[in-house]
Amino acid sequence: MPVLRQPDDVHAALVRKAELAGQSLQQYLSAQLALLATTPSIDEVIDRIEGRAKGRLTRASAVAALRDERARR
Repeated sequence: MPVLRQPDDVHAALVRKAELAGQSLQQYLSAQLALLATTPSIDEVIDRIEGRAKGRLTRASAVAALRDERARR
């Protein structure tokens, strides 16, 4: 994935993604922001796991398991 350093490059990349999704830029950005707002962070997921009464994973074990799973993909 290329590094986008200039605002015009970022804008062009987002316009391309919106076009590929069949959406206006505003629709695309709105959907992406909604997704970002509703997706829990890794820390939030781990906190939920640790808060479960029957959970036996430590934070370190959960992070390691997540990393291992991502490495397999």
